[in-house]
Amino acid sequence: MTPDSLETEIVRLLTERRQTLALAESCTGGYIAHRVTNVPGASAIFSAGLVTYSNEAKQRFLGVRPETLARNGAVSDLVAREMAEGARRASDTDYAIAVTGIAGPGGGTPEKPVGTVFIALSSPKETRSWRRFNPGERLAFKQATSDQALGELLVLLQALT
Repeated sequence: MTPDSLETEIVRLLTERRQTLALAESCTGGYIAHRVTNVPGASAIFSAGLVTYSNEAKQRFLGVRPETLARNGAVSDLVAREMAEGARRASDTDYAIAVTGIAGPGGGTPEKPVGTVFIALSSPKETRSWRRFNPGERLAFKQATSDQALGELLVLLQALT
């Protein structure tokens, strides 16, 4: 399956199931929402896309706990999970994807170098998360991260078929 068909297949499957999707994006700046909304018929399944770039926005709109941010940093497994759960709760959807990472060129550390991203997927049954590494320039980072996030949702949806 080509990467640009990921979102087409997701929209198709969610439409067939009458299910919905929300997004919480930080490092991708709305790129995943852009891809999903390029698919005709996406309005049937796409509820909301929140670009919560700042820690304050993550707390205010998604309910990310200040102590989670303080202990783990914005680019972490737990923050990604809280973002996904918060987006799903706030938009009352069946699924939510969240991404938080370091697109660069600055901002990396030895523990979390530029290109580090955490992707979380919240579903009615559970919240899963993954750490990925997508070094390169910013647009390539966004493309790779969006492919990975949409790919994880598609794998889950196909497993439920």
